[in-house]
Amino acid sequence: MLVEIKDLARTYMMGETEVQALRGVSLNVERGEFVAIIGPSGSGKSTLMHLLGCLDRPTSGRYWLDGTAVEGLQDQELSRLRNRKVGFVFQTFNLISQLNILENVEVPLLYMGVERSQRHELCMNMLQAVRLGHRSAHRPNELSGGENQRAAIARALVTNPDIILADEPTGNLDTKTGTEIMEILDDLNKKGTTIVLVTHELSKVKWARRVIYMQDGEIRRELVGDQTHQLVELFQELPEA
Repeated sequence: MLVEIKDLARTYMMGETEVQALRGVSLNVERGEFVAIIGPSGSGKSTLMHLLGCLDRPTSGRYWLDGTAVEGLQDQELSRLRNRKVGFVFQTFNLISQLNILENVEVPLLYMGVERSQRHELCMNMLQAVRLGHRSAHRPNELSGGENQRAAIARALVTNPDIILADEPTGNLDTKTGTEIMEILDDLNKKGTTIVLVTHELSKVKWARRVIYMQDGEIRRELVGDQTHQLVELFQELPEA
């Protein structure tokens, strides 16, 4: 089991109000799965994603990532685990504007202490894999949104992580470009990469092999299957995703 969480809860304060973002969520993700998480705003999708990515700590509950109990790790240990095991793809790309695309993809390898010559080779291979090798010397503001997202995918993959966490990766893209990004993620999954996708776009649900619907910090429904129309019909009956 790559991801195993049990009774995971996350509570935080908003002013004087206690907000229960997650309420005892339990979920397993097998190695090689493609899982989509959907639900209305405030359902806990992004909170769950941050906990899965070791960017935050649960208030209570247990989380094992590839057999390692995450919740008890010190900050430095958590950072090392995150850097080795998890790749992130966000809606806003999170590229560094002062660096060119090759340098952006190199950043995770710098934290791992990889030598410069090896970094260059690994990063160029990744950029070629996402059809961006010819743009490696360009900065993010010289690229289209789709190209920036492909660069972000290359950066996520360059450390050979066990899991890719994609949080609304097509949210800022037009339909055609968004489909191209989903095709890249689908191809990666077919080659063995585990992917957990958070999306509000029902059209993107079809790429997943398993779909989880969240509401009010809880998992309310789960569906396994690849029949797009059945998935869309199911979630149209539930509060807007």
